[in-house]
Amino acid sequence: MIAIPTKIAERLALFNTHFSPSFSSLRGVARFGLVQFRQRSRGFGRMRTRSLENCDVNMETSSELGIVRPATDVNAEEAIEALKAGKVIAVPTDTLYGFACDACSMEAVNRIYEIKGRKHTSPLAICVGDVSDIKRFAITDHLPHGLLDCLLPGPVTVVLRRGELSILEKSLNPGLDSIGVRVPDCNFIRVIARGSGSVLALTSANLSGQPSSVSIKDFENLWEHCAYVYDGGVLPSGRAGSTVVELIKPGKYKILRAGSAKEETVAILERHALADDEMTAL
Repeated sequence: MIAIPTKIAERLALFNTHFSPSFSSLRGVARFGLVQFRQRSRGFGRMRTRSLENCDVNMETSSELGIVRPATDVNAEEAIEALKAGKVIAVPTDTLYGFACDACSMEAVNRIYEIKGRKHTSPLAICVGDVSDIKRFAITDHLPHGLLDCLLPGPVTVVLRRGELSILEKSLNPGLDSIGVRVPDCNFIRVIARGSGSVLALTSANLSGQPSSVSIKDFENLWEHCAYVYDGGVLPSGRAGSTVVELIKPGKYKILRAGSAKEETVAILERHALADDEMTAL
C-alpha cells in the first residue's frame, strides 16, 4: 500500500466532500457539469444554469481555517447545532449570501449587528423553512388564497404585520409592528431553518453599506466572526437581492425594493387582484 502524506489525504477528503455525486440533488451546490437552478413555485418557473467554472472553492483556506464547509445536507446538522448554540453562520440563499442566527437569541442577533457594523435601528428579516410557517410569525388572513404559495419559495421578502399572536421575540426589531419574511428557494437554508426548532434572523453577509456577496470570497474578511461559512459557489442572481414587497393593507401591495424579481412579483400580485398602493394614493 502506498503511504499518502497527511496533507494530501486531508485535501483529498475535502475534495470528496465538495464534489461527491450523492450531493447532486441539492440546488445551488457545486458538482461536475452544469448545475441547474429551478425556482419551483408557480410564479418563478424559470431555469437558471451556471457552470462549475464559476464555483471557486478555496481548498487551502477551507482546510487550514476549518470553518468553510460545502452547503450540503451532510453539513446541515452541524449548522443546526451551531444555531441552537447561539452562533452566527454564513449561508447561501437564492439571491445572496447571508448571515443567519436564531432570531430568538438576542445575543446572537446583536452579534450579527456587530459583525456588519449595522445600526440597531435597521430591522432584520426572518427566514422560515416553509410557506406554512409564516402564519406563526405574521398576520396572513387578509391575503388572497394561494398568493404566498405563488411568491414563495423564491427571491421575495414579504413584509407583514406581526400581530399580537406572533411568537417572535418583542426585542427583535423593537418599535416595529411589521416583519420581513423570507422562504428562499434554496434547499440548504430551508433544511436548517426547519431543523432549528426556532426561526432564523437573516441579513446579507457584508459590512453595512458595502456591496452584497455572491460568493464566500466577497466577505472573506468576515469569516472569522462566523462559527461556519457554508459555500454554495457563485450565486447567479447578481447583487440586487430579494424583491421586498409590503403586504400589510388588504387588497394592496407596495414594492419597497425592486430587487431581482420585481416584474415577476408584480405580475403575481396583480394576478391575485392586488393594487399598487402608491398608484391608488395618487
